[in-house]
Amino acid sequence: MVGSAGPREHAVQSTPVPESCDLPPRLDQALRALVDLTAPTVSFTVLPDPESVTEARHFAVSRLNGWGTGALADDVGLVVSELVTNALRHSGGPAFHRADPRGPVLRGGPAFRGGCEEGPADPLGSAPAAIRLRLLYKAPWLLCGIMDASRSAPRRKEPDYIAETGRGLHLVESFSIRWGWCGLPQGKVVWALFRTP
Repeated sequence: MVGSAGPREHAVQSTPVPESCDLPPRLDQALRALVDLTAPTVSFTVLPDPESVTEARHFAVSRLNGWGTGALADDVGLVVSELVTNALRHSGGPAFHRADPRGPVLRGGPAFRGGCEEGPADPLGSAPAAIRLRLLYKAPWLLCGIMDASRSAPRRKEPDYIAETGRGLHLVESFSIRWGWCGLPQGKVVWALFRTP
């Protein structure tokens, strides 16, 4: 029967994105500053609520305008929306805990592995309450990161033009100069780098 393809016929393969390594020294330093909760960054805590995607995007755009980098607003707003949506859908597990008073570090320490329950009563997949959006601006560069409680690698899906979802990481790659992810002792950070025009 034409047009009656079931969900399995449109199943999309996904592959884990390799963890960022061998980054240029300045980007590695900036990424360490981004996840250091005492560094000069701005931060927004994303609550496990679908409206938080819009609130995070508005927060990022507002900061960009305050820094005089409004030209990046559309690109950064789109990337923030995609990354926050992914964190809400896939991070799962209990809240991100700050075990080290200096904040999380990129390497070392025990890995946190959160569980994920998904179902009609839990449409956000038990998203932790402490997903954090972090922004670090040092002209001409803007580094954006989403920290969550899952150590699972982001997964890139093969393009499927019929599916309503699954293009998020392709958009992140298209609208940022570079992006990736790094494990943290209590989760991970998915980051994207932008350059002001």
